[in-house]
Amino acid sequence: MRLAELSQRSGVSAASIKYYLRAGLLPPGRRVGTTTADYDESHIRRLRLIRALIQVGRVPVATVQEVLRHVDDDSLGRTMRLGAALWALPQVPEPDPEDEAVITARREIDRLLETAGWTTARELSTLSPSHRALVVAVATLLRLGYRWDAERLAPYAELMRQTALLDLDYLETHPSESEKAETVVAAALLFEPVLSALHRLAQEEESARRYGL
Repeated sequence: MRLAELSQRSGVSAASIKYYLRAGLLPPGRRVGTTTADYDESHIRRLRLIRALIQVGRVPVATVQEVLRHVDDDSLGRTMRLGAALWALPQVPEPDPEDEAVITARREIDRLLETAGWTTARELSTLSPSHRALVVAVATLLRLGYRWDAERLAPYAELMRQTALLDLDYLETHPSESEKAETVVAAALLFEPVLSALHRLAQEEESARRYGL
């Protein structure tokens, strides 16, 4: 398809597409003339991801470039490729290591990961933004007097493990490695709010069943 059709099908203006091409966010199309190129479904898919990152996630263009560099890095194994792409997204800052709530949160999360048998999460704990975000969240709870320890977190961790199984089963339906990586990054921005909303709806439903309206 030509650029005009790509714009129409993707919902992205031709001017924006040209900008994304110049910035290296969108791979160039197959050259069919001195001033024209041909684009395919992979370009539509990539434009959807770019829109999710920039318009929904408010991710700076420089960060989008880094995310997409990992998405397209064929030298990485699948787990590292997906992780690198996600880790390149904006993350929570490093918490104060001397904060008592942070120290306690790290200890409880270490106990949780050990009990759950999440060895990779433990090995990458000093590097993982996800681990850092969990520490910050639990530390905030503790600081405000909400006692969330390893035992209380354990059943939620198990539910998240089952969710991860569903995520990876869905990932396997995508044929290429870059498409898998694109899907994971898009889901981090677009699908996690779905999970949060479903959680709230489930709470409302269960509350009505237990206590009535």
